[in-house]
Amino acid sequence: MKKLLCSAALLSLGALCLTTVVAAADFSTTPKTNEGQRWRIGYIQGGDYSSYQRSVIAIVEGLMDMGWIEPKKIPAQDNDKETDKLWGWMARELKSNYIEFVGNAYYDSDWKKEKRPQTKAALIKRLNERKDLDLILALGTWAGQDMANNEHHTATMVASTTDPLAAKIIKSVEDSGYDHIHAKIDPTRHERQVGLFYDIFGFQKLGVAFEDTEDGRAFGAINSIEEACNEMGVKFVPCYANSNDLSQEQAEANVAKCYSTLAPKVDAVFIARHPGVSLKNLPKIHASLNKHKVPSFAQGLSDEVKHGTLLSISLADFSYIGQFYAQTISKIFNGAKPRQLTQEFQNPPKIAINIKTAEIIGYDPPIDILGAADEIFRDIAVAE
Repeated sequence: MKKLLCSAALLSLGALCLTTVVAAADFSTTPKTNEGQRWRIGYIQGGDYSSYQRSVIAIVEGLMDMGWIEPKKIPAQDNDKETDKLWGWMARELKSNYIEFVGNAYYDSDWKKEKRPQTKAALIKRLNERKDLDLILALGTWAGQDMANNEHHTATMVASTTDPLAAKIIKSVEDSGYDHIHAKIDPTRHERQVGLFYDIFGFQKLGVAFEDTEDGRAFGAINSIEEACNEMGVKFVPCYANSNDLSQEQAEANVAKCYSTLAPKVDAVFIARHPGVSLKNLPKIHASLNKHKVPSFAQGLSDEVKHGTLLSISLADFSYIGQFYAQTISKIFNGAKPRQLTQEFQNPPKIAINIKTAEIIGYDPPIDILGAADEIFRDIAVAE
């Protein structure tokens, strides 16, 4: 029975994967200068996060493929999260006749609530007074929220947000609400994730750890997860893991404690995005889950599956995302207002699975799961 349900879920996902990137108007993507000058790009984030780094790399590679930047191999990074060194390298080393990544236009709040308004104010002041930046890459929910307003009018592409609609960054899937704002969104992504997980395991109690604040819920798309559970008749079991105004170490301790508390109470857990969900913290998160034979699904990247989470949607190939963002930037530099361009995009659905974790919890994945897997990890990696 589970195998049939699983196959239906995989087919359902497949039917949704062919979203075409089409602009509301037919704008060129051909590289061009800004009246003889290079387009100047700045950057803002709430703090380091692994998907931000991978998104930036994918954007640069997409722009290389489209001829905006001369091809150059991007060096391996010191870790999976930091973007400041990456941005500095981009500013120094990338060659282009059309665009530049401005070295002193990197803004970061370091996940500190008290620093966030200062970071926002500094960037917006620069945009309004110096007016020396043509486009802002805003990575993550905090950055998107801080730029989605009428306090400035510089083109801004919001990337790598869990749910920009729930976070009130955009007004709707079809309309950002601001001429200068664009945010990629997959409106049914989280419901599909939970639905696929349910079709495989048929759980009745799903545990989720998150910070119970508006920002915390938006960061993990908690409302979408809760709604999916309600529609399937599954009990949503929350555990509140504070992270705001806390150190990284304390955020990690809180989320690990939550999953330890949830493990004996639930049939499965959905590991939602949270500042405390880091690769180096996953062994602590998984310890209780594996002890109690609880299957886990990562909302984040398949790197988490590589490091021991049982399942996720695979994003081994970020090129789809990079192409979408690069096309969006290209059209903006060719005259499009960000608001005119489509925001909806769905990645091709592929599964990532960790066979070693499956063995530990006593799960024997059926052939259709393995056949649909784009990434199969046979060991559990440990982050430094």
